This record gives sequence, structure tokens and C-alpha cells, in this order.
Amino acid sequence: MASADINDKDLEAIADVVRSGRLALGPKVVEFEKKIADYIGIKHAIAVNSGTAALHLILKGLGLQKNQEVIVPSFTFAASVNAILYEGGRPVFADIDPLTFNIDPADVESKITKNTWGVMVVDVFGYPAEWDALNSLAQRHRIKLVDDSCEALGAEYKGTKIGRFGEAAAFAFYPNKQITTGEGGMIVTNQDSLSDALRSYRNQGRGESGQWLEHLRLGYNYRLNEMSAALGCSQLNRINELLENRRRVAQLYNERLAEHPCLTVPRISDNVRMSWFVYVITLNDGLDRGIFISELQKENIPSRPYFSPIHRQPYYLSLFPNERWHLPVTEDISSRTVALPFFGQMKASQVDQVIKAIDKISTRLSLKNAPYPANSKPKIVRLLSR
Repeated sequence: MASADINDKDLEAIADVVRSGRLALGPKVVEFEKKIADYIGIKHAIAVNSGTAALHLILKGLGLQKNQEVIVPSFTFAASVNAILYEGGRPVFADIDPLTFNIDPADVESKITKNTWGVMVVDVFGYPAEWDALNSLAQRHRIKLVDDSCEALGAEYKGTKIGRFGEAAAFAFYPNKQITTGEGGMIVTNQDSLSDALRSYRNQGRGESGQWLEHLRLGYNYRLNEMSAALGCSQLNRINELLENRRRVAQLYNERLAEHPCLTVPRISDNVRMSWFVYVITLNDGLDRGIFISELQKENIPSRPYFSPIHRQPYYLSLFPNERWHLPVTEDISSRTVALPFFGQMKASQVDQVIKAIDKISTRLSLKNAPYPANSKPKIVRLLSR
């Protein structure tokens, strides 16, 4: 499904740290933080050991209290919701836009109550959320905005890099992300006091005095190690190249699948810059996604159902067995979206191999199961950015 783009300079950067003997709490974390802050154009960057840790610390640092409500999409990765649960907050699910798959500002506003603390916004698949509308409603209702930008490093909304919206934003650097540190994450914010608190929380609650056994607050071991930070620095040095390679692969898919009768592909919108995290197609009605994925696997092509909504996940149902959510767009889209193999080093021949497998199985599946001629169903065009 994915492959990290690691070159000799990346390997040498890691080896230099190992040879130095300074494997934790060293200069590479500081360097990585500065590079991210400069890249985003923001005051503070705080490195942590995962995107999940980043989201958790943002909510804790901003003071989310038990039973306060946080509006969040169900069409996301579990960490977006889990971070709310870690602090005892109550997730309130909002529906998504059928074109962008991002949280629908109008539905967010309809879910706001006197107990609403804020909104966890997700830039799904690297596509920026509708930040103008979200900022406007947050100001009107005096609630907080947190950006889960873990899938969106390098994306831009109307010329502004993702990471500069809301109270704070979280990035993640798992091996399938735009850049990788193996495991790792980053918080970015312009708030001085929040930055100070988050640096303490990630380091077992220690203060800035440096006293190893002095703990000012209940904290966590959420630190990023020096080897991961060194890899992050090296990867960030070629971020434009890595983003362009992913855009190139996405364009290959778009060109080869644009007129396919059984599915819809991402399209480009002019007011945003897409940072391609995964490449997701949307199957037309009448195609069974489970069968489609199974048939692709028989052709040695891996694929994934991106995303299975959180409000239907077994763990969530066990925690909240009596909750019922009306999310018609989420239910529809999440039953038809499929992530295809995608990474920056993919060759045109590999993309063609995926396309041939799709062509081989989709025609017979659609013609056998669809209640209409495959070419007659009108498509919903999903607007994505370049």
C-alpha cells in the first residue's frame, strides 16, 4: 500500500546520531522543531512521538474537561476521536461534505450546544478543510478549533499553509506520510503559554529548570528520539521533491481513471493545494466494496476501505452502545471509498498494473450487480486540489 522514500542522506543522518551517542533529548529534536516551524511559518513547534500524542497534548493543554463536547467527523482515523476520549471529553459527530469528504461547517453549527468546547477539524487525505467557514462559526460561538492535520503536511488553504489555523495543529510522520520519522508527530501553535505547557507535558511534566526529578505537573513520556528527529530533518530538506512525487503519482491515477464508468476519482480545486496522503477512489452505487477489495487482492493488488466511520467501530459501540447518529453522507461515502497503492516512488508501469486489475474486475462486477447501465449513472465530481 505504501513505501517510505528513504535515501542515502537519510541513512547517514541517522547514523551520525547513533555514532554521536546522544540518542535522546539532544540537538536534532530542536533542529527538527525549528525546521517545521519555519516551513509552516509559525512561532512554535513541539516534537512528540506520534500524531496521536500531538492531538492528545493539544486537547489537554487547551483545557478540555470531562464531559465537555468536541465536534468531530466520524470519517477519520481513530486517533482524532481517541484523543478526545483520553481527556474524558464527549465526541459529537458531524457529517461531511460529499465532495471534499471534510467536516461540513453547516452540520457542525447545527451540533453546537451550551456544552460544546470546540471542534476537532480533520484535513482528510491531505485536503484542507473549509477554514473560512469554520473560523467564522468558532468566533461567533466562542469555541475552540483544533486542526488534526496529521495527513496534510504541505497542504495550503487559499495560499496559507495548513498548520496555521485554529488554536494549534498536529502533524504525523508515520512511514506512509508525506515525510517520515518512522514514528513521530509535531504540534504547531503561535501561543507561547500553550507551547510551554506542551513541552512540559511531553517530558513527564518536567519544568524548564532542567531538574530531572522535579515534576511540575502530571505528564507523559511523549518525547521524540534523536534518530527520528534526524530522519525528519533530512526528509524535510527535500519536502518539495517528496510532495511533487506524490502529486505526480496521483495525476497518473487521475489521468488513467478519469473516465472509468464504475468509479469517481479526485479532482482539482483552485483555492487549495492538496498534499497527497493517500489516493482514494469512490465506487459507484451497485459495486460491493468488500467484493471489490477481495477481487483486487486476488490480482495481488492491496487496497483498504478508507475510512470506516468511527461511530461504527467495535470499540466505540462498546463504549457508547446507546448512541445513534444521523450521518447520511458519512454512511454513504464511507461505504464506497477505497484507497489504492500509493507512494512517491511508484512508476507509471505500477500504476498501470493497478488500473489493469481494476478494469479486469470492475466491469464484470458492475454489470452483474448494478441496476442501471454502468455508463448511464451520473457522477458526483469530488473536488480536490493540486
